[in-house]
Amino acid sequence: MLKALFPALVVCASAAAADPLSGTRAVFLESADGTRLQIATVEFDAAGGYAAEMTEAPFTDHFLSMRPFKCLEGPAKHWCHVPYPYEIARQVSDGDLVDLEYDFLFLWKGAAEYGINMWNGVYYKLETDGDRLVGRLHEIDMDILSAPPEAGDLRPVREIDLEAGDPDSHWLPVLVIE
Repeated sequence: MLKALFPALVVCASAAAADPLSGTRAVFLESADGTRLQIATVEFDAAGGYAAEMTEAPFTDHFLSMRPFKCLEGPAKHWCHVPYPYEIARQVSDGDLVDLEYDFLFLWKGAAEYGINMWNGVYYKLETDGDRLVGRLHEIDMDILSAPPEAGDLRPVREIDLEAGDPDSHWLPVLVIE
């Protein structure tokens, strides 16, 4: 009945509810068996900006290669968050989610290994999936981030730097923002 009386209102409310770049959203990492860990929240504003905040749990503190890391401890691999070390605009749009991808960089290490290897980088390439964002794991050598990018270049990671990861060979192959 509401739709018959106010069709524009119903369509507008449905579109707003389905916008994955609005409101406060939870960020999860998913294992291949569907187990989910909430790792952050993201709050989007009307101008395309956002603020991401990592959660304390389920991360544990590790001191690896002379640096502190927040890591998720898996049965065979640990997933360690790598805060992007340079300037970032924190602006997104329906066709441009790169800044958000930079906020969720990780590297993995074997659970029994000491130290880290920056070539074990994890980059989640995000896409819109209905009312949520889904990131698929890509592998990246994070050594490309060891030196600051050229002045004005806020996005030094190029498509050529990413290699689609095999979801069966990694503990947390999917990132979901919903």
